[in-house]
Parts: sequence; C-alpha cells; structure tokens
Amino acid sequence: MPALTINGSIRDVAVPDDMPLLWVLRDVIGLTGTKFGCGIAQCGACTVHLDGVPVRSCQLPIGTIGGRAVTTIEAIGDTTTGRKVQQAWLEAEVVQCGYCQSGQIMSASALLAATPVPTDADIDAAMAGNICRCGTYVRIREAIKNAARA
Repeated sequence: MPALTINGSIRDVAVPDDMPLLWVLRDVIGLTGTKFGCGIAQCGACTVHLDGVPVRSCQLPIGTIGGRAVTTIEAIGDTTTGRKVQQAWLEAEVVQCGYCQSGQIMSASALLAATPVPTDADIDAAMAGNICRCGTYVRIREAIKNAARA
C-alpha cells in the first residue's frame, strides 16, 4: 500500500503500483480538479506538480513517485506563485469552458516559480503541450505576464 504526499498530507492508498496518479487523485482520493483529457500525456489537462515540476499524471504510475511531493490544483493557491497565477487568470478572464485550466495554471505556476520574469520563448516552452480547445492562448500569455509583474 503506497503512501503518497499529496498537497502536504500523507495518504495511504490501496491500489496497484502501476495505477496512474490521475486515477488515484480523482477516483481514490476524490480530488477532481485534475482533469482527464487525452490519456496519453499530450494535452496537459492532467498536469500536477511532482516536487514542483509539472508532470502529466495520466501516464505517471504511482509506484514511481516514491517520497516526492504531489501538488494539485486544489493546493496551488497555497503557494505565493500559485495565488498570483490564479488571480491573474481571473483578471485576464482566461477561462471559457475551463476544462484545461487546471493544467494550464499548474504549468504556468511551475514556470513562474522557476523563471520569475519569463520571456515569450520561456512561456512558449513551458506551456507547450497544454492544449486549450477554446483558444485562449493570448489571454493565457497575458495572465502569465501579469502574474510575473505582480
């Protein structure tokens, strides 16, 4: 029975080691903010942080996590950078359908934590693979730049 550190709490879960983290979060623990998109780690809807690094949880077996800390959208606002990103998202009115936004916010928060004043190239690289079917990319970039200035 693996023990996982999720959003600062240790959780014991009785699941196979090859179960993807996404399903542990959503179906076992009940944290449904992380979304299932494509299932092949290409769309970014399932992005969470593993020791502060954005990862695609749909393809990450929990048996590979070990003692590393998992942060989900439910707790990203507890960080200074996460709060700034969430506020900037609201101010720029990024969200349309909203489905991809938890993954977008997780990727943007990791970017700004590592690169507080990102260039357009930094933003492009960090956000590559986060797909928004509504096409809010201009507002996403604006929100990231606003969060960086905050």
